[in-house]
Amino acid sequence: MLNPTVEQVIERLESFAPPVYAEPHDPVGLQLGDRQQPVKKIMVTLDVRPEVVAEAIERQVDLIIAHHPMMFHPARNLDFQNPQNRMYADLIQHSIAVFAAHTNLDEIPAGMNHWLTEALGLTQCQPFNRQEKVDPTIHAYLGAIGQLPQPQTVQAFAEFCKRQFKLSGLRLITQEPQKMIQKIAVIGGDGGKFYPAAITAGADVLVTGDVYYHTAHDMLANGLSVVDPGHHVESIIKQQLPPLLRQWAQQADWSVTVISSELSTDPFQFI
Repeated sequence: MLNPTVEQVIERLESFAPPVYAEPHDPVGLQLGDRQQPVKKIMVTLDVRPEVVAEAIERQVDLIIAHHPMMFHPARNLDFQNPQNRMYADLIQHSIAVFAAHTNLDEIPAGMNHWLTEALGLTQCQPFNRQEKVDPTIHAYLGAIGQLPQPQTVQAFAEFCKRQFKLSGLRLITQEPQKMIQKIAVIGGDGGKFYPAAITAGADVLVTGDVYYHTAHDMLANGLSVVDPGHHVESIIKQQLPPLLRQWAQQADWSVTVISSELSTDPFQFI
């Protein structure tokens, strides 16, 4: 068994979540590093933050795979007084490559939204909210919709989401907390602007993060209940991607260790 290169790992990841599924201007792919570098240890994370990089250095990681791109906005300079720039320097100094699978992982059928619907125990799941691509043969959907096993109230479902995602709090947008519901739409991350697609798909409730104040008013005016568990629920990547990486490594006869970041990168606390 041989250690794969960064390039070999990228090729396998991109066969699972092809870059053509990504939204325009989403900087997915290799963020930093040498494609020919051997990889002995991979760490999966939601975000690449200075504390995550420190963890990767301590755990002797060669490749970080993240959901959120590390370099979403270009650096204006490389002044190391800036913690973000210092982080880049630390990665380079310790030969740690960084790869991001973002909206391409969101928009494939077996990706992020599928994982979230599984976590909520939804059945009869289907993709919804199609995103148009340059290639019309690509069927990319930024969301999934399914059924609860049994009808329950909006309030009860919100409390269930809080337990399932191990949250200390979430935001509920509804005019009818006691309404019985069963059809649930899920859009991981910041999906509030797509609420009309959830209504068109017949959803009783939309689960998505980072809902804006005025968008929440529009949701209420249109009679849609929304559960906002926050953006950080996408950290489910840390549970779901490592088993796939280990399976691919076994199939390719790679010698590589796969771990998940043990840190929470959720910037919010409920007090």
